[in-house]
Amino acid sequence: MPRVSHILETSLYVEDLERSRLFYERLFGFPPFFEDERMCALEVPGGQVLLLFRHGMTDQPAPIEAFGPNGFIPPHHGRGALHLAFAIPSQELERWTMHLERSGVPIESRVRWPRGSVSLYFRDPDGHSLEVATPGLWPNR
Repeated sequence: MPRVSHILETSLYVEDLERSRLFYERLFGFPPFFEDERMCALEVPGGQVLLLFRHGMTDQPAPIEAFGPNGFIPPHHGRGALHLAFAIPSQELERWTMHLERSGVPIESRVRWPRGSVSLYFRDPDGHSLEVATPGLWPNR
């Protein structure tokens, strides 16, 4: 079986690209390193990337003309409220609780999992379900 290293990028689809970029910058501290009218790429710790695409901007193939005739990105899209979870150290849980409260982001649910992990669930401006979770949620972490 060929090896996979890790998830490189994850996409969310948003109505207002600037509003969403500012939300992820302010709440998580994810700096953008690419942005145009159709999408924004944010740096996530651990060598990962969060891609924010404006709704409707990924319905057609996207040619990679800037780099010569190197193919295209196939169409893709997500509809409805999607889910994304971020791992946090156990000692950061209460800091996250206070950070969300100070930022005016309501905590929708707090779950203590059977293996001892705790998750906080909340929403982004587009209604996507976001989660921060301490270690132990899954047996591989």
